[in-house]
Amino acid sequence: FEVCFGGILAWFFGVLGLFSHQELGSPEEKPQFPGASAEFVDHLEFIQPNVLAGIPVYRVMDRQGHVLRPSEDPQLPKEQVLKLYKTMTLLNTMDRILYESQRQGRISFYMTNYGEEGTHVGSAAALEPSDLVFGQYREAGVLLYRGYPLELFMAQCYGNANDPGKGRQMPVHYGCRERHFVTISSPLATQIPQAVGAAYAIKRADASRAVVCYFGEGAASEGDAHAGFNFAATLECPIVFFCRNNGYAISTPTAEQYRGDGIAARGPGYGLLSIRVDGNDVFAVFNATREARRRAVAENQPFLIEAMTYRLFPPPPSQNSREFRPGRIGHHSTSDDSSAYRSVDEVNYWDKQDHPISRLRHYLLHRGWWDEQQEKGWRKNSRKMVLEAFEQAEKEPKPPPHLLFSDVYLEMPPRLRRQREELERHLETYGEHYPLQHFQK
Repeated sequence: FEVCFGGILAWFFGVLGLFSHQELGSPEEKPQFPGASAEFVDHLEFIQPNVLAGIPVYRVMDRQGHVLRPSEDPQLPKEQVLKLYKTMTLLNTMDRILYESQRQGRISFYMTNYGEEGTHVGSAAALEPSDLVFGQYREAGVLLYRGYPLELFMAQCYGNANDPGKGRQMPVHYGCRERHFVTISSPLATQIPQAVGAAYAIKRADASRAVVCYFGEGAASEGDAHAGFNFAATLECPIVFFCRNNGYAISTPTAEQYRGDGIAARGPGYGLLSIRVDGNDVFAVFNATREARRRAVAENQPFLIEAMTYRLFPPPPSQNSREFRPGRIGHHSTSDDSSAYRSVDEVNYWDKQDHPISRLRHYLLHRGWWDEQQEKGWRKNSRKMVLEAFEQAEKEPKPPPHLLFSDVYLEMPPRLRRQREELERHLETYGEHYPLQHFQK
C-alpha cells in the first residue's frame, strides 16, 4: 500500500510540475529572441575562448612538394604551374632589386613580398580576369600574374612620368583599371568596406563577378574590418575576404594583437563561410580561392580565407645560390627593423623549412617539369628583365609640377587655378633653386 500510494503521489506531483513548467516555459522550449539561434540552459557557465581546438589548416602538398591526397590535386596543366612558379620568382627578383634601390636612396620606400608569394599567385590564378581586386600593399604578385608590366611597377615606385598615378602616390601603391585592380591606399583596412560596397553594386547589377579583398591580420584589428565583415554578411555580397596572416603586424606579433584563434575564427560570428589554408602551399590557396569565388558568385555569399604564412626578407643577388634565401631578418618595410622583435633563427627556420617557392619548385622537379639548367637560365633572364625595366625607370623624368592640381575636379575651381598660376610664377622666378631638370617640361 505504501509503495502504491507513494507512486501515486509521485505521479500527481509530477503532473503538477509538468503543468507548472509549461506555464512558466520549460527548458525544452526554444528561445524566441530574434537576435540569435540558441537553446535555454539552467546552469551558469561562461563560454571559454579556448574551449574548441584550433581551426585546422588546409593543405595539398607537404613541405617537400608531394601531393598528400590525389583528389585534392587541382590538376593544373604544366604551362599554368610554370606560370605560377615564374611569377613567384620574378616577383622575388623584383623585390630584391627594389629593396636595395631604396637602401641606396634611389626610391623613398618599399615593401617586399618575400615569403608570401604563394598567397598572391595561388589566389590570382583562381580568379577570373574581370574579378575586382582590392589590395592592401603586399599584393604585387596578383598584378604581376595578371600581366602588369615590369616597366609600370618601376615607374610607380620611381614616381616618374610613365607612372599611371602621375607620381602622386608612395611606392608600392599600384593600381590598374584595365586589370581590375583598385589603386592601393596607405591607411590600413580602408579598402575592406569599399570592397563590400563594390560587391554589393555587382550583386545589384546581377553581374557574374566577384570582389576579392586582401588584407593582413593586423588590418583585421581595425574597425573597418569588422564593419566590412558585417555588411558583407547581412547584404549577402559576392566577396572573398583574403587575410594574409604572416605572424606580425610590423613590430607587433599575433600574441599581442588578439587572443582568439586567428582571423578565420571570427568568420562564423559574422556569418561568413570561413577556411584556414597553408599560405605556403600555392595549390591549397588556389583550391580554396577558386571554390570560395565560385560559391560567392553562384550563391551571393561572402567568404573568409585566412592564409597562414610568414614574411621573410629578399636575399642579396647571388649567382651561385641554388635557393632563394634571405641574407638577414625580414622587415615589414624599409621603415622597419625587425631585428628588434624577432630572431635570425626564427626567420631561417621558415626560409629553409617552409618556403612557398621552394615547395613549388620541389613539385616541379618531382613531375620532371623543371631542372637545374632551366632554373639557372630563368633566374638569369628574370634578373635581366627586372634590371632593364629598373634602368629605364631611372632615366625617365618626373611628371610636370602642374599635374599637382589636376584630376581632382571635373572642372578646376578658381582657387586651384590661382594656386597653379602662383606656382608657375614662383618657378619662373626662383626655378634655379629647384631640380627642374628632372621634371618633364
